[in-house]
Amino acid sequence: MNKNSSNIMALAPTTSNKRETVCIFGTGDFGRALGHKIIQSGYPVVFGSRSTQTSSLIPKGAEVLSHMEAAQKAAIIIVAIQRQHYNFLTSLAEILRGKVLVDVSNNLKINQYPESNAEYLAQLVPGARVVKAFNTVSAWALQSGTLDASRQVFVCGDDMEAKQMVMDIVRALGLTPLDQGSLLAAQEIENYPLQLFPMWKFPILLSLGLTAFFFFYCLIRDIIYPYVYENQDFSFFIAISIPNRICPIMALILLALVYLPGVLAAIIQLYRGTKYRRFPDWLDKWMLCRKQLGLVALAFASLHVLYTLVIPIRSFVRWRISSLTVSQALSNKTEPLNTTNAWLSDSYLALGILGFFLFVLLGITSLPSVSNNVNWREFRFVQSKLGYLTLIFCTAHTLVYGGNRFLSSSSYRWYLPNAYMLSLIVPCIVLVVKFVLIFPCLDKPLTRIRQGWVRNPQYSE
Repeated sequence: MNKNSSNIMALAPTTSNKRETVCIFGTGDFGRALGHKIIQSGYPVVFGSRSTQTSSLIPKGAEVLSHMEAAQKAAIIIVAIQRQHYNFLTSLAEILRGKVLVDVSNNLKINQYPESNAEYLAQLVPGARVVKAFNTVSAWALQSGTLDASRQVFVCGDDMEAKQMVMDIVRALGLTPLDQGSLLAAQEIENYPLQLFPMWKFPILLSLGLTAFFFFYCLIRDIIYPYVYENQDFSFFIAISIPNRICPIMALILLALVYLPGVLAAIIQLYRGTKYRRFPDWLDKWMLCRKQLGLVALAFASLHVLYTLVIPIRSFVRWRISSLTVSQALSNKTEPLNTTNAWLSDSYLALGILGFFLFVLLGITSLPSVSNNVNWREFRFVQSKLGYLTLIFCTAHTLVYGGNRFLSSSSYRWYLPNAYMLSLIVPCIVLVVKFVLIFPCLDKPLTRIRQGWVRNPQYSE
């Protein structure tokens, strides 16, 4: 009975109609926004401030008192001030003894101090029960109803009862508390809001590097070469033609890079004969950013579709069509339809449409609102089985586009192959290795290893 009751309490806020008063030290933007939200949730709020004069900015229904008077009225005190102003708390040490101090502060840079702000607060007021929370929520998010921001609130502290009291308030605000453990986790929680797209750094830098490489590569082949050898000015290709070559190349390479680490991980596990040894650091980081790589690839694929749609209205394309029409009219000769080319053209377009459709499907299922509504097997089917099918369609789309040009000497300008040929290297390697790995002689032992079987138990550590 007691066990069930404690579980209920861990999942739901305090059910008492009368809620305890919450004190907030600080009347800045965040303190006021948090106080307003807490009042709306049914908690009485009192502000502790250097100035006890009531301002129109203070939420209606809140009382403003001195720090000492405010602290005496509440068991939970939210310290909504910066670390450099914590020193006054030492004079309140006796009053704060046994009370819950919630540190909500952030720093200006990662690891700005040797210890976290919450740990520093615990050192200043050793008798208080310090909890870190609310630092990942902004004043704007609280004012806008948290509908346009993350609802997760990281909470950590050494006192379980104090953490539970704070998490009850978090739930009452309509947010989701995430228990991160002891106060030692505070520094990591404080560093979190200072990170700028941490999982996007590698995909974006890689994309920028590859885009720059292929841009200059196409510039040399498609603009500089014709100008030098044929005295033709195709500099206008920079606007549409070259981007429309780079985008599908980037989409295909990045999509292949999403599945390459999984293939490498399978090879490593087969070689080691166990799953109980960590992958190399670089492979771990690579696997963690596969979602971001896939979304960047989808962005490039979408740009390719848009660029392709404007091809018929381009001046250069209209000029070529009209020139061909006039040439046929002057020669009084119409070229017959080449059914082989028609098949290749339609197959190329069909594979591209199917590949892009599956690409979009992969992107949709990666959204949290969608992935949270499918079970693991369904998610794995879409991201793995359909993901490889997408890679097959996109690779085939590229091969059909110019498969017959590999042996043509005119395709190699200054001994440089067409850029799309380079884009096929990584996808083909991934597909060939994946095809080999599905052979029963490799697939069965790999499945056993992933189920916990170890080839040499003495080397599993």
